[in-house]
Amino acid sequence: MDLSSQMVLFAKVMEHGSFSAAARTLGQTPSALSRQIANLEDRLGVRLLHRTRHGLTVTEAGAGFLERSRDVAARVAEAEAETVGLGTRPVGLLRIGSTVAFGRMHLVAALPEFARRHPDLDISLELSDRPIDIEADGIDVAIRFSEQIADQSVVARRLTANPRVICAAPAYLERFGRPATPEALADHNCLRLSTVESWNAWEFGSGAGQTTVVATGSFEANSADAIHQAVLAGMGIARLPTYLVAEDLRRGRLEHLLPGLVDDTTNIVAVYADRRNLPAKIRVFLDHLVERFAGTPPWEAAGGAAGA
Repeated sequence: MDLSSQMVLFAKVMEHGSFSAAARTLGQTPSALSRQIANLEDRLGVRLLHRTRHGLTVTEAGAGFLERSRDVAARVAEAEAETVGLGTRPVGLLRIGSTVAFGRMHLVAALPEFARRHPDLDISLELSDRPIDIEADGIDVAIRFSEQIADQSVVARRLTANPRVICAAPAYLERFGRPATPEALADHNCLRLSTVESWNAWEFGSGAGQTTVVATGSFEANSADAIHQAVLAGMGIARLPTYLVAEDLRRGRLEHLLPGLVDDTTNIVAVYADRRNLPAKIRVFLDHLVERFAGTPPWEAAGGAAGA
């Protein structure tokens, strides 16, 4: 047993006044406690206690050491209470990471109600499309897409589906026409994501009838947010998630192309480090995300993406 643990034990024994009383509280035998105090005395080279049939009294050397032992025991108890509180009550700083487009359009809107419910929490939000390392980056919860999760050590909790649709602005379609088949996309300017090459392989259908079209064109960007703005500006055809374009489709700013061929293979997920001893701040945030996005998510609630 290390010195600090022995000091806590010494303070506990003296608090109860006898080995037998302390043993009942600590779940040990009186003889085991007596041996530990004897080991402490041997370690220090001084006698700390007078052992009599009437109980325990401290020696002159033991009196000073007892005060320091009580201080150590108090600090240990305080640290334990504070740490246990972190596991049962949502307090402290909650660090959230999210992709740029989803964070800007939907996650930020979900935070005011969460903050109102949990006033003892501070929130730090990082919006980035770069790959993240949950532990190395100090992130408590990250919002990502299921195909982005390569690390098998993290937990990914599904929030909702992430259907992607092929779409373009009416102005682009008036100039260049509407593709009638996936193969016809080869004749169009398809907008690409520069940071994830696999994102540019647009898959249609499933099984033996699956078709994959590799998007090619004169514009690429490192963010789905930028591609969204580019397709609205009429630069080309894009494959984008409904969380990003549902309102544009409803209002006619974009048109859903090839409506029978929606990519529904991915999910929006909340990623965190471990299920074991999950801090309360993470647990309540996960519950809030599920409440907000599971079932019919906000971007579909107004009537669904046109044709999606």
